[in-house]
Amino acid sequence: MPIRQGPIDLGDEDARRLIATCGTDLRETRMGLGMSQRAAARAAGISASKLGRIERREVRDPSLAAICRVARVLGQTASLRLFPAGSPVRDAGQIAVLGRLQALLGPGLRLPREVVLPIAGDLRAWDRMITGADGIAFTDAETRIGDAQALARRLEVKLRDDPRSRVLILVVARTAHNATVLREHREAFRALLPLDGAAIARSLRAGRIPTASGLIVL
Repeated sequence: MPIRQGPIDLGDEDARRLIATCGTDLRETRMGLGMSQRAAARAAGISASKLGRIERREVRDPSLAAICRVARVLGQTASLRLFPAGSPVRDAGQIAVLGRLQALLGPGLRLPREVVLPIAGDLRAWDRMITGADGIAFTDAETRIGDAQALARRLEVKLRDDPRSRVLILVVARTAHNATVLREHREAFRALLPLDGAAIARSLRAGRIPTASGLIVL
């Protein structure tokens, strides 16, 4: 039976991959410029032996600053960005919000645990998936809304990539911060999540999947 790796194991793998890529890129660029290891290291303010270990991928946790300095010496700039690669570890707030959603469910509706997207190699998942006799609906929980437009885009892409349903329920924690954001930015979600909380709650209490996607504050 395959063992599912946790975020620590996956994070260590990501780090090893990035270190290997950086080491190879620095070495190939330096050699292409005809620059010695000693000269590049001296210009970057590190020892030649340290640069050698970075290039050979022998440093477990090389300094990001050292990599960036060497890259600049070689006429390059390093870049590190974060991309969606699965569901984040839920905090107590998210678990509580999803519990309040479950309390709304009428007869015939079930709320299975995290459901991954049915795409090979894709680690993204829905927080929950409501199932009933009349279909299914995906659900994601947000305890604190940051960039409303970015959140809407992320949900839209995930919904687009999952062919099993077109109904999404965004469950938002009832906080003063989220209330302020939604007063100012509810329309940023309107095209993707047209239904408001009252309509969603009526359907769920009646044991029905809502007829469209929507946003509910709990």
